[in-house]
Amino acid sequence: IPGSKSLKNFCVTWIMVCVALCVIVACQLLLRNQDQSAVIQRSNTSLDMIEMSGFICGYVSCVFYLGSRFPQLYKNFRRRSTEGTSYLLFALAMMGNCTYGLSLVLKMPADESFRTPYFVHHLPWLIGSFGVLFLDIFVSFSCFNY
Repeated sequence: IPGSKSLKNFCVTWIMVCVALCVIVACQLLLRNQDQSAVIQRSNTSLDMIEMSGFICGYVSCVFYLGSRFPQLYKNFRRRSTEGTSYLLFALAMMGNCTYGLSLVLKMPADESFRTPYFVHHLPWLIGSFGVLFLDIFVSFSCFNY
């Protein structure tokens, strides 16, 4: 299969990066628990290493999740066909992304002073769920058109 070696190298690299991130986060959690007694009150707007790691993982996840739809869209467009595409997979993913995104929106705090921090903290997951939902609508159109 052409390109399978580069795909294999990419997968191995990606697994190594994920393992390294897990080790770093685990070490941070251990250090955080050990230093709990010496913790100085931090402001609500500052981020510690664990929270920053969560944001980074959230945005990396968002990029990969959004990027996962483009190969299917490109393949459908190039072939002018959706043969072999499981529309049920996309329909269920659309329902999952819709309900997940709505759960984040519906959990938004009633107090307006907490809304902006809540929105900022959940932005990568909102973009991921609603962005992929938007792209899945295009996959749906291609399934109905072709």
